[in-house]
Amino acid sequence: MVYEFRLPDIGEGVAQGEVVKWHVKVGDTVKEDQPLLSVLTDKANVEIPSPASGVVTAIHAKEGEMIKVGGLLVTIEAKEAAPRAAAPPPVPPLPALSPFQPSVQRNAPADRVISTPAVRRRAAELGVGLESVRGTGPGGRVTEADLENHVKDKGAAAAAPVPAARPPLLVTPKEHPLQERIPIRGIRRTIAEHMALTMQKTAHYTYVEEIDVTELVRVREHAKKRFEESGVPLSYLAFIVKSAVEALKVHPYLNAMIDDEKGEIVVCHYYNIGIATATPDGLIVSVIKDADKKSIGSIAREIQDLASRGKAGKLAREEMTGSTFTITSLGALGGLLATPILNYPEVAILGVHKIERRPICLPDGNIATPYMMNLSLTLDHRVIDGYEGAQFIVSIKSRLEDPHQLLLELR
Repeated sequence: MVYEFRLPDIGEGVAQGEVVKWHVKVGDTVKEDQPLLSVLTDKANVEIPSPASGVVTAIHAKEGEMIKVGGLLVTIEAKEAAPRAAAPPPVPPLPALSPFQPSVQRNAPADRVISTPAVRRRAAELGVGLESVRGTGPGGRVTEADLENHVKDKGAAAAAPVPAARPPLLVTPKEHPLQERIPIRGIRRTIAEHMALTMQKTAHYTYVEEIDVTELVRVREHAKKRFEESGVPLSYLAFIVKSAVEALKVHPYLNAMIDDEKGEIVVCHYYNIGIATATPDGLIVSVIKDADKKSIGSIAREIQDLASRGKAGKLAREEMTGSTFTITSLGALGGLLATPILNYPEVAILGVHKIERRPICLPDGNIATPYMMNLSLTLDHRVIDGYEGAQFIVSIKSRLEDPHQLLLELR
């Protein structure tokens, strides 16, 4: 029988995916459960298996094309009379760039507009067909704001004078022989779309403070010997994670997210710290869950484990979702200052910069050369004002400049 295989429902909140790579071509004979193609969603890179054995007679989606759940992928002349329904494939890792996703309608037909019941009711009240509204929500979902903007734009367009035709270009742009054009696909597309959404949605600003970490350097050098014996490196990042968690307890609005559709601030009373990590394929964010319940020793072990498995592409999806606050660090390459981009819809992200000796003038006029480090904190001004952001950094600073209190829980 001829079997038309469509993109299955591959996870909660996933409405569409990008065809990253086909593993078969027309004319190939495939077996049941053999990988057909790789599909990239905003949550994971998924291998889609064949639901039946047979011959591939047609491929309906190109690499780089976005396909909605239910969209036609491939036609197989199946050897079995009734191939079984494809089960959701195992999910290998990819960056969890959005830890908080409003719900979307699942199992929707490819030609049906994705939206919430409330938006559909409002569209009916306004007499607007949702198929004419451009959706900006996850998976192309039409939000209430999209609907209202469509109505406003339609009214403005009706009242506006028709502009004069633009004169034609005198010169048609041509590709330069030394230029290389690379399609924005895969992880890079996911990162690009998420960063653009962040810059569009948030009112971000960055606050920077320098910290004397001389005592932290001394304490860490002394304590790391205990960890080296068990094969676990004690990084400065473990101290920073612990300090950030304690500061978040004092300033809970930084451990929050914004639900733009509902117009609500979602304050989280749990502490899942995202760690941005560079991998050969792009940036991922692994998550230390319930970091407030873990010692520096436990955090250090988890940082090493998540980083090594993340670079090898072996993290599970749940290990890259659910962060409430993110930390990004380039270690020794951290530079002096940067403006981290928020991990939307989170409202705060902490940038960690390199530790180095710097000459400073003491109150008595003498010159000292302590170990110094800069922290840059990017915040969403819709939720966090500058004063509270400064207080948060001060709270972290006090703990990093006197790290002994953090070591009380070292084990």
